[in-house]
Amino acid sequence: MHHGPLIAIIVAGLGLAFVFGALAQKLRISPLVGYLVAGVAVGPFTPGFVADQNLANELAEIGVILLMFGVGLHFSLKELLSVKTIAVPGALVQIAVATALGLGLALLLGWGWISGLVFGLALSVASTVVLLRALQERRLVQTEKGRIAVGWLIVEDLAMVLALVALPAIADALNGPQPGTPSPLSTQFDLGLWGVLGLTLAKVVAFVAFMLIVGRRVIPWALHWVAHTGSRELFRLAVLALALGVAFAAATLFGVSFALGAFFAGMILSESPLSQRAAEETLPLRDAFAVLFFVSVGMLFDPGILLRSPWPLLGTLAIILIGKSLAAWLIVRAFGRSNAVALTISASLAQIGEFSFILAGLGTALGILPAEGRDLILAGAILSILLNPVMFALVDRLKTGEAPTAKPRPDTPAAAGPAPEAPPAAPAPTATATEPERDVVPTTLAGHIVVVGYGRVGSLLGAGLLSQGAKLLVIEDNPEAVETARRDGAELLVGNAADPEVLAAAGLDRAIRLFIAIPGSFEAGQVCQQARGENGTLPIVARAHSDAEVEHLSKCGATLTIMGEAEIARAMLSMCSNLRGEREQPASGADPAPAADAKTASREADRPESAQPPARLQPPSTDPSTAA
Repeated sequence: MHHGPLIAIIVAGLGLAFVFGALAQKLRISPLVGYLVAGVAVGPFTPGFVADQNLANELAEIGVILLMFGVGLHFSLKELLSVKTIAVPGALVQIAVATALGLGLALLLGWGWISGLVFGLALSVASTVVLLRALQERRLVQTEKGRIAVGWLIVEDLAMVLALVALPAIADALNGPQPGTPSPLSTQFDLGLWGVLGLTLAKVVAFVAFMLIVGRRVIPWALHWVAHTGSRELFRLAVLALALGVAFAAATLFGVSFALGAFFAGMILSESPLSQRAAEETLPLRDAFAVLFFVSVGMLFDPGILLRSPWPLLGTLAIILIGKSLAAWLIVRAFGRSNAVALTISASLAQIGEFSFILAGLGTALGILPAEGRDLILAGAILSILLNPVMFALVDRLKTGEAPTAKPRPDTPAAAGPAPEAPPAAPAPTATATEPERDVVPTTLAGHIVVVGYGRVGSLLGAGLLSQGAKLLVIEDNPEAVETARRDGAELLVGNAADPEVLAAAGLDRAIRLFIAIPGSFEAGQVCQQARGENGTLPIVARAHSDAEVEHLSKCGATLTIMGEAEIARAMLSMCSNLRGEREQPASGADPAPAADAKTASREADRPESAQPPARLQPPSTDPSTAA
């Protein structure tokens, strides 16, 4: 059996991305740099193996679809509308500024004004993948600045959808129909430029209305039906089919981008209780295809342009890194946001990506953008993505030089007891004043209990601990579970407990016990190992579903591992202790007590495994002196 180019590009792309990504991580720089270098290595401008660029682009498009679907799962329509007053006008003004700067550079290079407009538009829109990866790495997605950046990005994507549909009509009006690039709307129906723009806007509005009216009912219903079949494989397949199918239908039927269609599909599904499970099922594929996206971008980079056109390239980079950033900073500040928010938005947008590549390719194919313009856009994208971590580092340095402000305290409830050094209660500040700089704010608690995961198991455990008066800290990244923990009165750390920075913020050196209530043994093992490094004597209790998981978690440092199935079986066996007595007693004299016991035991067995009273585990003491 002979392998084809698809297998070759997947193997070469992922293999080299792993090698260079691991090297970048070792050098303490972003792994994204390693992924881009891997793309350059398999691209047509370097010797050796050359991957199929067309296949790489299609695989990268799948990565963008899955990534935007995942973002939609964690970004509700309510949050999108909450930042519309700054995201909509801010994005439009920033696009106008960047387009004007690109037009000016194009005119200096001797291009026409239409070429300059295409060039400027390509420089005005940020990369979806890069922006989201940067926010996720810094745990900023759920903060105010993260919501503004994502909302800003969505507005930019909508504007680029209009541009992509309008470009063929503009090219036809200026140069006549181009061979191989027909424009059905403008030539067959003679709609004209404004007619094409109006029709495109109507199709976008129709798509949004369709998703809000029909998709809001059909998508959650379909997943609930699949979930009730009990097949995890079928559920995973349904999630992928919905994400890819809605994205493809959006592009085919409504003319919007794949990314925008997938985003709305995820946002509609976010209202379902199954959203967290859907996010978990698509996470491995999202990560793999996102890597292939960066590899495909690296394949486009021609290092020779650094020597052929150094000054135009510097001008292009200046527009992306300085012009766009300065415009975004001024806009955000003009809307009354803090300097920290403005700086973060500026750094997030200081790069270009997938829409820029599409615009450049379409402009070149239509004959309205010179080949040099396409090369400058590609080189500017590569270099801006490489320099984006530097922009964030510069932003962090600038923010450290600001005057200190009152640091918001974590939302420590009265039920859990105040932190030892907490000041007297003050009037509740406004929502803007309490907005954290990052998703993770280090706790000030001491003598507390940490619960990782607040799902079926963790929520029952946490409610029981709070009822005993324990000081409880919950680590969770699912928005629904976060709200549940907040309602119960627990202090929160929003993030993934396997992240060393998140776990360090939990104050494990001052904690008296750690409960790991998440079901995944691999992630739970990571938490165990890192927690054991933070506090070598901390009692760690974890959950498992098999003997192999029990052994794995014990090796990772868990003090005690509870297997839910074993506890359920133990509860069921406890019902059998009176069976002999029941058989020996006559029916007329049957004691109703065993029946009542059976009902009680049945209720206990129906509860999640964390709710079972484990025979080997005593209720945790809130006294630090007896915790161990």
